[in-house]
Amino acid sequence: MFSLLLLNLEEYYFEQHTANHIINKGCRDERKFRGSLKICSKSIIFEPDDNIQPIIKVSSANLLFLEHLFQLDVAGKLGDVVQTLHQLYRASCLDKMGDQAAMITAILQSRLARTSFDKNRFQSISETLHMECKAEMVTPLVTNPGHVCVTDANLYFQPLNGYPKPVVQITLQNVRRIYKRRHGLMPLGLEVFCTENDLCSDIYLKFYNCQDRDELYYLIATYIENHITEHTAESYMLQWQRGHLSNYQYLLHLNNLADRSCNDLSQYPVFPWIIADYSSSVLDLTKPETFRDLSKPIGALNKERLDRLLTRYQEMPEPKFMYGSHYSSPGYVLFYLVRVAPEYMLCLQNGKFDHADRMFNSLAETWKNCLDGATDFKELIPEFYENDSSFLVNSLKLDLGKRQGGKMVEDVELPPWASGPDDFLQKSQEALESQYVSEHLHEWIDIIFGYKQKGNEPSVSTLYKYAFFFFPVFHPLTYEGGVDLNSIMDPNEKVALLTQILEFGQTPKQLFTIPHPRRIIPKLKSLSRTSSHSVSITESPVSPNEESFEDLTEESITLAWNNIVLLFSFHSQNYSTLKMFSKESKTIQRSVSFSNMALSSCLILPGDTTVISSSWDNHIYFYSVAFGRRHDILMGHDDAVSKICWRDGRLYSASWDSTVKVWHCVPGETLSNKKNHFELLAELEHDVSVNTINLNSANTMLASGTKEGTINVWDVTTAVVLHQLPCHSGTVFDAAFSPDSRHLLSTGEDCCFKVIDVQTGMLISSVTTDEPQRCFRWDGNTILSGSQSGDLLIWDLLGGKVIERIKGHTGAVTSMWMNEQCNSVITGGEDKQIMFWKLQY
Repeated sequence: MFSLLLLNLEEYYFEQHTANHIINKGCRDERKFRGSLKICSKSIIFEPDDNIQPIIKVSSANLLFLEHLFQLDVAGKLGDVVQTLHQLYRASCLDKMGDQAAMITAILQSRLARTSFDKNRFQSISETLHMECKAEMVTPLVTNPGHVCVTDANLYFQPLNGYPKPVVQITLQNVRRIYKRRHGLMPLGLEVFCTENDLCSDIYLKFYNCQDRDELYYLIATYIENHITEHTAESYMLQWQRGHLSNYQYLLHLNNLADRSCNDLSQYPVFPWIIADYSSSVLDLTKPETFRDLSKPIGALNKERLDRLLTRYQEMPEPKFMYGSHYSSPGYVLFYLVRVAPEYMLCLQNGKFDHADRMFNSLAETWKNCLDGATDFKELIPEFYENDSSFLVNSLKLDLGKRQGGKMVEDVELPPWASGPDDFLQKSQEALESQYVSEHLHEWIDIIFGYKQKGNEPSVSTLYKYAFFFFPVFHPLTYEGGVDLNSIMDPNEKVALLTQILEFGQTPKQLFTIPHPRRIIPKLKSLSRTSSHSVSITESPVSPNEESFEDLTEESITLAWNNIVLLFSFHSQNYSTLKMFSKESKTIQRSVSFSNMALSSCLILPGDTTVISSSWDNHIYFYSVAFGRRHDILMGHDDAVSKICWRDGRLYSASWDSTVKVWHCVPGETLSNKKNHFELLAELEHDVSVNTINLNSANTMLASGTKEGTINVWDVTTAVVLHQLPCHSGTVFDAAFSPDSRHLLSTGEDCCFKVIDVQTGMLISSVTTDEPQRCFRWDGNTILSGSQSGDLLIWDLLGGKVIERIKGHTGAVTSMWMNEQCNSVITGGEDKQIMFWKLQY
C-alpha cells in the first residue's frame, strides 16, 4: 500500500529502510512506531508495521523536517541515505518541472552507474550472460529502477530497492508472449507473459533507449521462436472468425497488441459496454434492444448529446476534436477499481476519495451517465467479463463517503436481473459471447482498433450519419504519433505535455486500416476460456433462403492426414504426353501426345468420358476416353494456358496472355464428328500473366494469381473484380477458397502462405515457410501442401506450424488432387512421378 499517497503518475521508488516513526520526540509521552521508510523521487512514505496506524507521506520539499519525525535503522548507511534525501530536496526546490525532472533523472542514472547486476543471483553457474543493461520495472503509478540481465536460460531484473523481491526471475522456456510497448509516448517498453490468455503480465520493463529494448526483445524472441508461434492481429482474427477464440479472448489479444497493459493506467485494456438494459428483472439475450449499439462509440449513442457535440465541433478552432474526454483514462480505470485498489484512487485525488455521489455506486447510474453526461464517454475494463467480482464489493470496509441522500457508499448496486456480483459477471460473460455481440463486435473493433479510429471529416449531407466518425475523434495528441516528444526542446513544456496526455488517456495503437471482417457464426458452438467457465453460442435455425456456412471445426470434415501413406506411383517419360493410369490394375491405359510443348493441367469431365488438357502451346485439348482420340481443340489464348477449371458446364482458362476466359461448351455429336461449339461468356483482364485460378464451392467467385504476386478475387456472375491484392513478392503458385468461401489461401515463390478475408479483402494471416509450397489442399484450418523439395507437409494454419513432413517426390510437387472424402490424394512432381496416397484409419 506504499503507493497510497504518491501524487504523480510517474514516480521512482529509490530505496527502502527500516525506521521508527517518533511521536512527541523528547517528551515524556514520546512514542515510537516501527515500519518501513520508502524513499521515492518526489516523496517519502512511511508505512507502519501496525496496520492501525496511518501511512505518512512527506513531500521532498519538506525533507528538512524528516529528522524530527523518523529514526532510521540503516546499519551504517546513514550518510548515503542523508545524501540521497538532500539531493531530492534540492531537486524539489527548483522552480520548473522540467528542471526537477532532469535533476531526478541525473540522480537516478548516477545510482544505476554505481551498481551492476549481482551475478551470484543466477540460477545456475553454467548460465551464459547475453546482455545486461539498465531498465525500470513498471507497475501502476510506480517504476522501480534496476538492472536487467538475460542469459541463455533466464531473464532477470534486480531492482535497486529490492522491491518486490531482491531479484525477479523468469525462465525463458516459460515465456509464451512478448510485446514491444509504447510507454510515455516513447517506444521504450517491453512486456513479457508466461501465459497465453491471462490479463496481466509477468513483468513490464521500460528501457532508457530503444536499442536496449530491441536487443532484449530479439534475444528473447530468438529463444522462444522454436517453442511458440508469434501471433499477429491478423492471425488472432482468423482464430476468432473460426471460433477458436472467444470474444473475450480476442479482445484481450487485441488490447495486448495495441499497447494496452494492466501495468499502465494511461493505457489500460479497454472493453465495450455490451448490455443496455439495467432495469429489467430478467436479462433477455435474444432481444436486440438488450444490447448497446456496437457500431457507434459511447459519445454517439445519445442523439441529443451528439447534437450538442456537433455544434461545439463546428464552432471549435483548430485543432478540432469531437470528445473532450477519452473512453479510457487512469481516472476512469480507478473509478471502477476503487474498492480493490483504493491507494491508486487516493494517488490521483491528492490523498482523498472522490465525492461520494461521483463514485462507482450503481451500474444503472453509470450507464445512464455515459449516455447523458456532457463529458462522460467511458467504456468498460476487462474485469467486467472476468470471474473476480471483488471490484464490485467493498470487502475492505472502506469509508467511501456518504451520498446526498444520506446513504453510505458500500457495494456497487447491481441491476435487478443479477442475483449477486458473481451472477452479474456470469450474465455479462454470456452477453459478451452472445450471438448478437458475435455478429456486431467487428463494428466496435473498427472504432477502437481499426479504420474508424481516427475518423474523417464528413460533408454536411453525411453529418449525422457519420457523426461518430470524425477526424480527429479525440485530441490529436492522444494518438500514436500525435506528438514527437523528442522534437520538444523545452524540458518544462515536455514534462507538462506528457503529464497532460498521461492523465487524459491514450488511444490504442491502430491495428487495422480496412473494415474488420465479421465473425463466422456456427449453428452451435461452445467456446471455452482458459478460466474456469465456458460460454455457449446458439444460433437460430437458418431458413432455406438464407446463406448457410459449414462449421469447419466439425470433426467430420476436418482433414486428418497424419496417417497418410503412399500406395504406389507411376513414372512418366516427358511433360508433353497425356497418360491415363488404372488405379486397380496399376497399368497405363492410354498415352497420347497433343503437342511438342508441355501440358500445364488436365481434368476429367463428369461422366469420365472426356479429358481436357491445357498446354503451353496456347491450346486446350479435348480427348475422348471411349474412342481413344483427340476430339477437339480450343484455340482461345495468345500465350501459354497455365490452368483450367470446369464447373457446371463452363470452362475457365487462365493464360500468360494476362486473361482468364469463361467458356460455355455446347457438345457436338461425336459419332458424326461434329465439333464442340465454344461460346466466350466473359474475359477477365489482368495486367500481367495469370499463373493459377480456382473457384469457390458455389461457383460465384474466382480467384486468380499472377506471376507478379497479385491475387484477384472476381465475381463470376458480373465479371467484376472484387479485390486486387498484392499478396506475394513473386509468382503465385496456387490459390483456393475455404469450403465456406469466407477465406482465400494462396502460396507463392516468396515462401509464404497468405490468408485473405474474402468479404473485406483484408490480409488476415501470413505464414512463412522454409521453402516454396507449390500446391496445396485445405479445409479452412489444416493444409496439405506439396513443397519445392518434393515433400508433403501438413500444416496447422492457426498455429502457423508444420505438424508433419512426409517424404514424397525427388523434385518439386507441382500438382495435387484430393477426393471429396479427403482420404485419397494424387500428386505429380518434376521428377515425372505420379504418386497415389491413402489415409490410413
